[in-house]
Amino acid sequence: MATLSRNLNLRVDWHDKDVASLKRSHRLTTIICTIGPKTKDVPSLKKLLQGGMQVCRLNFSHGTHEYHAEVIANLRTALKELGGEYRCALMLDTKGPEIRTGKLKDKTLKITAGQEIDVTTDLSVTGDEKTIVVDYQQLCESAKVGNVILISDGTISLTIKSIHTDQRKVRCVVNNSSVLGENKNVHLPGAVVQLPAVSDKDRADLIFGVKQNVDLIAASFVRTANDVEEIRAILKANGGGHIKIVSKIESTEGVENVRDVVEASDGIMVARGDLGVEIPMEQIFIAQKLMISLCNSHNKPVITATQMLESMIQNPRPTRAEATDVANAVLDGSDCVMLSGETASGDYPFEAVNYMDRICREAEKVEASGDYPSLFEALKLTSNNSLVPEVVCSYVVRTANDLKAQVVIVFSESGFTARLIAKYRPRVPVFCMTNSESTANFLLLSRGVISDVIPSMQGTDAIIAEGMDKAKKMGLCSSGGIAVIVHGTFEGNPGNSNVMKVLTIP
Repeated sequence: MATLSRNLNLRVDWHDKDVASLKRSHRLTTIICTIGPKTKDVPSLKKLLQGGMQVCRLNFSHGTHEYHAEVIANLRTALKELGGEYRCALMLDTKGPEIRTGKLKDKTLKITAGQEIDVTTDLSVTGDEKTIVVDYQQLCESAKVGNVILISDGTISLTIKSIHTDQRKVRCVVNNSSVLGENKNVHLPGAVVQLPAVSDKDRADLIFGVKQNVDLIAASFVRTANDVEEIRAILKANGGGHIKIVSKIESTEGVENVRDVVEASDGIMVARGDLGVEIPMEQIFIAQKLMISLCNSHNKPVITATQMLESMIQNPRPTRAEATDVANAVLDGSDCVMLSGETASGDYPFEAVNYMDRICREAEKVEASGDYPSLFEALKLTSNNSLVPEVVCSYVVRTANDLKAQVVIVFSESGFTARLIAKYRPRVPVFCMTNSESTANFLLLSRGVISDVIPSMQGTDAIIAEGMDKAKKMGLCSSGGIAVIVHGTFEGNPGNSNVMKVLTIP
């Protein structure tokens, strides 16, 4: 009913509406852009940064290490040429464990609904009209009669009729007519897949990421908390213990274990592409809302991804459904929204970022008009109220909203305090002063947080004065407005913020 009350008071104002009128000093939702051939050069990266990109995603399902190193170098050059005005985190998205089809006698295979066909794990076999080859050796152990095998993003569906472990194959019936190509992805919805969490390629890519000093790992096909810990161990062993892990939930097993995965991860990506193949189409929105709410309550940043503005790969404007999808993701509680092919290979990458920015800003205005007391109480019910920082940060946000403060300024070495404040969905920007580049870049994933790196966290009064001055210069606040400050009693003691101050901005 709180949503009903809010929505009945909405006003659609299209009169004299232009892009400039939508702009304000700070967008609360983070925009992630996948970089590809169309946008990897320095001028394009600068244009994306100016348009609103805050996280640069590198998709390691494609490209060599040399290619990705070039993109990373170009991004850093772009940031340098923009004079330090922008901050952008680097996200390495792993290929992850997957199942693929094998070679075909004639390169393609026409299959017809109703025909029977064998699916074998014998890689010495070449596929033909009677047999499809897959590279998953535990197929017979994982599959059950009646299970469905989905191939090529679900465009081909097979139902298992019988399992022949001694012959390393399953007999299937084809559910729909189609044409199969080589090396297509394979999904086994409902099956417990016995693939390693980290492939040899993933391991090499993770080590490459450490050497390149990336900020984030988007770990593909995470199924259990143990998968996260395995990736974290590899990072630590190679000097990348500071790199944060965003787990991509893309399978039924991942959804079933999502609570444990959220606990083990630094963030979550609702990866609706492969997930949409694994679970029934009509239940994708349920999984999305569940994962977003779990992350909101557990103080973990959450990214909603895949096909958000997909039509803009070819068209200069998104569809109405896509625009609504982005807005609803923001209203559901997403910290970040992501563009994939739209900015990697699309014809209108800059327009896609522009539309994403505009839609997010409008959704944030709607969110700000909602029933905040109810939201606050709901978040408090899911929180650990025995922790001093949790209690202090929750009431920092309540105070900022009640006093109509212009900004919340926080001192945070680890970023923990800033993320706690972001958890309670403040209506104003959170300006975090930190002495860690890694912390500042990770905080880009947290809704509404802007970070500035300072040499030292010593000298509380001086940092407060510096913070208010910088916030004014960035347009986050103005003289005479109210700033709510939060920090710890003891300097240099991260994670123990217990002091709140309300100050007038000079």
